[in-house]
Amino acid sequence: MNKESLKHRIKAASHAEIADLVIKNGKILDVFNLEWMDTDIAVTDGIIVGLGTFEGREVIDAGGQKVVPGFIDGHVHIESSMVTPLEYSKAVLPHGVTTVITDPHEIANVSGEAGIRFMMEEAERAPVSIFFMLPSSVPATKFEASGARLTADKLSPFYSSSARVLGLAEVMDYVSVKECDDDMITKLADAQGSGKKIDGHMAGLPPELVNIYRTASVTTDHEVTTAEEALERIKRGMYVMLREGSVAKNLKQVLPAVTAKNARRFFYCTDDKHLDEIMIEGSVDHQIRLSIKEGLDPLIAYQMASLNAAECYGLSAKGAVAPGYDADFVFLSDVENVTIERTFVKGIEAETAAGGREPVEIPERLLNTVKTPSLLSEDLEIHLKNDQPMKVIEVIPNHLETKLLTEEPSIQNGLFQADTSRDLLKIATIERHSSEKEVGLGIVKGFGLKKGAIAATISHDSHHFISVGTNNQDMLHALSVLKSTGGGITVCLDGMEVQTLALPISGLLSDQPADAVSKQLELLNVSLRKLGFNGNYNPFLTLSFLALPVIPEIKMTSKGLFDVRQFRFVPVQ
Repeated sequence: MNKESLKHRIKAASHAEIADLVIKNGKILDVFNLEWMDTDIAVTDGIIVGLGTFEGREVIDAGGQKVVPGFIDGHVHIESSMVTPLEYSKAVLPHGVTTVITDPHEIANVSGEAGIRFMMEEAERAPVSIFFMLPSSVPATKFEASGARLTADKLSPFYSSSARVLGLAEVMDYVSVKECDDDMITKLADAQGSGKKIDGHMAGLPPELVNIYRTASVTTDHEVTTAEEALERIKRGMYVMLREGSVAKNLKQVLPAVTAKNARRFFYCTDDKHLDEIMIEGSVDHQIRLSIKEGLDPLIAYQMASLNAAECYGLSAKGAVAPGYDADFVFLSDVENVTIERTFVKGIEAETAAGGREPVEIPERLLNTVKTPSLLSEDLEIHLKNDQPMKVIEVIPNHLETKLLTEEPSIQNGLFQADTSRDLLKIATIERHSSEKEVGLGIVKGFGLKKGAIAATISHDSHHFISVGTNNQDMLHALSVLKSTGGGITVCLDGMEVQTLALPISGLLSDQPADAVSKQLELLNVSLRKLGFNGNYNPFLTLSFLALPVIPEIKMTSKGLFDVRQFRFVPVQ
């Protein structure tokens, strides 16, 4: 703490000096007592120094508007927005988000420590306060071929090198925890020994496995999908995040678990949300709005959006409009509809705070990461027998989980043939971190494509090339397109590129401004109509989670079809 700044703040608090900024005529939310206050807010050096009556060098009249703490996104993968941390900050700030806690495991799976350092350097230049949880499971499971492997010895130096590091991110490899894998135990012990938090990832896990996680000092879970699951975690002393992202939308199902007695154990997260949806729908503000609409006390909703997350992660200067806290607050003209009029970050209005900030130069290590060799049509063929049912991945709209189905085979000349009348399409996950040929093939249901193919270099968590299509030609052309752009998302039809969003930074992030990326995403969504897609969910994000072998039931990795329940590879037939 700067001694001179502390002196100024103390003098301003005692009226010995005039405060830098004073907010007058606002109704201030007291998140500790859940009531509104009629008081001035005095700010010096970006810190709130007093509530009461103050004079300031600058005075802002709130005009009777409500003033609430800046919102905190408790768990987010910034990479899912497909823009850099600086551009992401500019996108969420108008939605009242002043603090985010991010897990950079997407870029870490491709570019290792270099990817994490890039995100941290960008965070230093961002107007929003960005904190980090270190990726615990890179790769997500031992058998995956990611672009990097982050062992405990590679993670531990980050705890002491940056105050932005709050702990160990979502521990998703529950098998390694249960079996006391040495490297995983070291990661857990290092986090505990450094006084840091540990996030969980307990998708579908029963109470007996939750016991194991809690014993390992895991304190949060954002994978809860029912009120019953939430209460099982709460009674074991955990925090539960209500998630509303682009694919996983669990808030309405979990919200009934929140009561006046236990609300302090809940907060919000977006997890994975596309940029265009952030700009149109919002971020944490959308979750507050939805919670209030579902019947939650508005004051509790705002407390969950600020104080609860701050206290969970030990952010003692965040989460409240009170002396000693950062001057992060939001003016509201309508509390229930979360109508944001102005946002302040450390006493500076959002537009000013976001201006004049230059991005970090992109390291060479993060470019040209699509190294897949050229493939032939025969490399995408699935050989089937007429007399055996075939295993099919069924997509569940707006959920990360899938279902394992069995269907009668669709065969032509002994090979799988896409059957659009039954919505049976081919899916391919192809290793992209090396020049070795490794192709996982399967069958998927639920995309509704009538022709063409969609593809991306975003496929959680190893982020290989992944494609769903009606024919090999378009799937192979999609691979060629994304090799030339260094990664991204593309829509192909009749052997031609229809629309592409280039993501040259680790095949995950654009180097363009947020507004430009949002417009490109809109064009991608429009182009889907040419392929016959008419679903009410985000097919690109859904596609990106079909390779994640830690979320039930069945997933498509570059090594083949993986049954998550049995935790083993299985043949298509």
